[in-house]
Parts: sequence; C-alpha cells; structure tokens
Amino acid sequence: MSDGLTLALGTANRVAEPAGRRKIDFSEDEMGALFDCLSAALEKKAEDPAILDLRGISSVADFFVILTGNSQRQVQAISDEVEMAFRNRGARDYNVEGRGNCSWVLLDFANVVVHVFHRPARVFYAVENLWSDAGVVGPDVVLSWGLVGK
Repeated sequence: MSDGLTLALGTANRVAEPAGRRKIDFSEDEMGALFDCLSAALEKKAEDPAILDLRGISSVADFFVILTGNSQRQVQAISDEVEMAFRNRGARDYNVEGRGNCSWVLLDFANVVVHVFHRPARVFYAVENLWSDAGVVGPDVVLSWGLVGK
C-alpha cells in the first residue's frame, strides 16, 4: 500500500466496529452479496478492499465496497467481474457509472454500492474519509463467510 493510500484509508482494515445503535449482525443475503462481490474483485487482483457498513447512518446504501485497480484496464476488469457476480445472484435492476474513462467506476446494486478506483483517483477522492462514521468490515471477515456451511 502506498503512503498516500495508507493516509487516505486510515483505519480501513478494522473489523466491524459499529457506530451508535447500528446492528453488527449480517443477514444471509448481505453475507452472500458481500462475499461474492469481494471474491469476484479479488479474482481480478483488486487491491486495498474496504467494506463500509452504512446501515443506520445513511439511506444511500447499506454497504460501500471500495476497491483499487492499478490501471484503467484492471479497473474495467474488476468492475466487469463484480457486475457478473451480482448478475449471477439475480441482480437485474442496477446502475453503472464511469466506465467511459475507468478512473472511478461505480456500481449501484441498491443495498451495496461498489466503487472501483484507479489508484490515483482513490487517493484523491478518499471516499473512506467522507464516511468516517461507518463501521468497517474486514475483508478477512467477509471471506470467512464463504467457509460457512462447508
């Protein structure tokens, strides 16, 4: 992780720290969506994943998944793979923005909004800092959900 990204991300690797009265448990659907999303992104070598738990603090979405690609081509590949993962889960009514230049692709699946950044754009926009009240779910926690029932 570059120094600029480390500063921008701050404490993005904390495990599920709820703010206020937010719930810290996850439904099967939430667990499945976050696991599939993160697994798809990592399949395309996404870096620095951050999962923000916005439940109880925002009506925009329940979760933000923030990912980094090292090139515009990689940003495209990550966003395509994440989109396919959600389509395989049955998503049909969703929005995608930013594919034209691939410095920041946003995939809005209603409860989960995925931001795929080219590294310089992620450092510049520092989305994690805008949502500092959000709980952070560690990627290792999300990946462990894939082991449930196996």
